[in-house]
Amino acid sequence: MLKIDIHTHILPPSLPDFKKMFGYGGFMTLEQMQDHSGCQYCNMISDNGKFFRRVEKNCFESTVRISEYETQGVQVQVLSTVPVMFSYWAKPDDGLVVARFLNDHIAGEVKKYPKNFIGLGTLPMQSPELAIVEARRAVKDLGLHGFQIGSHINDWNLSDPNLFPVFAELEKLGASLFVHPWEMMGQDRMPKYWLPWLVGMPAETSLAICSMIFGGVFEKFPKLRVAFAHGGGSFPFTLGRIQHGFDSRPDFVAIDCKTPPKDFVGKFWVDSLVHDLKSLKFLIGVIGAKKIALGTDYPFPLGELQAGNLIESANFDTETKEWLFNKSALEWLNIKPEFFERLS
Repeated sequence: MLKIDIHTHILPPSLPDFKKMFGYGGFMTLEQMQDHSGCQYCNMISDNGKFFRRVEKNCFESTVRISEYETQGVQVQVLSTVPVMFSYWAKPDDGLVVARFLNDHIAGEVKKYPKNFIGLGTLPMQSPELAIVEARRAVKDLGLHGFQIGSHINDWNLSDPNLFPVFAELEKLGASLFVHPWEMMGQDRMPKYWLPWLVGMPAETSLAICSMIFGGVFEKFPKLRVAFAHGGGSFPFTLGRIQHGFDSRPDFVAIDCKTPPKDFVGKFWVDSLVHDLKSLKFLIGVIGAKKIALGTDYPFPLGELQAGNLIESANFDTETKEWLFNKSALEWLNIKPEFFERLS
């Protein structure tokens, strides 16, 4: 059965010295390292010297990642950058340079391995005008299928009208949109226990979904195909509360969109990354299998380490598995199955 993983991250093997290029810091650098056994890896370090994370060779070497996920029975990965690379805080023109560099890299990997990869670009969302320019280039010139954006853009939630021209352009281009949490709310109060990743990320994703619902984004741009990471975060499990808030206090909640939140279920996609079989079954009950696509967060340890194991462990019928493994992804990407048959 064809398996398409819509949630994977990739980096180039090296990054420009953006601090030197732009005259100010805060950007990521990659420090090439080798462990005692001779295995290569990179340390992601801010140019101010702060360590962010270690990334293994499978994050920046395509042949390694292809060999790894082929052993798991996955045929296709959808590539997107690591969210820390968004750089929305940078000056707009500099953010465009960063986005173009990352998009050129992903497009190059897709061109080299078209049977294995589908590319999502990144955009300088702090400048909607420049984001539109780059979106057109990335789709029309580079052949990328869509874009990954953060759960918020600096002080803008995804309901902010400043972002509507970008959503309109992505809808016009037919580009898929993948929303990933980043810069988690309350991070300063979560210094221990990896809480920004365990608590903040699910909340950020729910914030993004609620913002797009209550801001009327799905109504204004009905053809915009949006998927959210990590099974929609906490949104599916708090939908009852969200709906009750809409019903009980429309004066607070229904100020920009009069359509009930539950009516938007089925209008967007989520990935399958919930790590628990009961949670996956609950997610299918809320969202529906036709709007859930395999997603692993490869190659990071908080992801699903064996792609599709959770889905395989359930006693789902063949049709449900087909939706989870490929049909939902194909619809979100607006790709026909023949696309891959043509390449083989």
